[in-house]
Amino acid sequence: MENNKQDLMRAIQIKFPRLSKGQKLIAEYILKHYDKAAFMTAAKLGISVGVSESTVVRFANELGFSGYPKLQKSLQELIKNKLTTVQRIELSNDFITQENALKGVLKADMENIRATLEKINHKTFDDVVNSLFKAKKIYIIGLRSSSALAEFLAFYLNLILDNVKVVAYGVSDIFEQMINVSEHDVVIGIGFPRYAARTIEALAFAKSRNADVVAITDSLLSPLAAKADSTLIAQSNMASFVDSLVAPLSVINALIIAVGLREKEKISSTFTALEEIWEEYEVYSYKDKDER
Repeated sequence: MENNKQDLMRAIQIKFPRLSKGQKLIAEYILKHYDKAAFMTAAKLGISVGVSESTVVRFANELGFSGYPKLQKSLQELIKNKLTTVQRIELSNDFITQENALKGVLKADMENIRATLEKINHKTFDDVVNSLFKAKKIYIIGLRSSSALAEFLAFYLNLILDNVKVVAYGVSDIFEQMINVSEHDVVIGIGFPRYAARTIEALAFAKSRNADVVAITDSLLSPLAAKADSTLIAQSNMASFVDSLVAPLSVINALIIAVGLREKEKISSTFTALEEIWEEYEVYSYKDKDER
């Protein structure tokens, strides 16, 4: 089944005349309120329109889905880049409450990591690691909530490879910071719904300069993936108004460690020097001068 709104809604409209009375009620509800239906269980959707849960399941089958969860996932793909923060808060009230916030969010993050492990392409991951060692320069761009991921990745990669640049909002424009990007460079774009438009534009610019473009994003349908040569999938389902970045950070951790394993001697030398600096300047703890 196609994953964009036009195709899914069109399929419902085409099937509509042949649906049962109960299924037509479901179809009408989804056509009008697909943003709400995307986060309803089959049972809750059935209650909302006055039909049984089994009728909802048969409706999903009628559309060509193997079950209701597949239809629900397709609906979620439609809306996750379109929901405003206020809409996210409203929808999250159905599955996260004050009483179960801790358990609900932790379980959701565990599921995101599990799904990431299933979806990510291991060969692509290895290819990305190889490309980092071949790059003359590595540019990393992640804006808005993804900026924390970009900074984290850049911090550790720069300790290992010395040729990493973070592209971020500042005095100079994004494109001014990337003016010298070329076919010898790797550009890593990090973005999740709602995707930052400037990140997508930056990847398109890098692509036009024949750079090797890597996307770390939630789906091959992501607009970042459309601009990339390689895509690392990291599940990022929303948790209310906060983006879930646990699985993306886990993928980034793996990327850093995979690079580091090839440069053990350099890392050891670098951190030995850093430990001396940290101790001298008391970066991590304060000692009374009389104790030194």
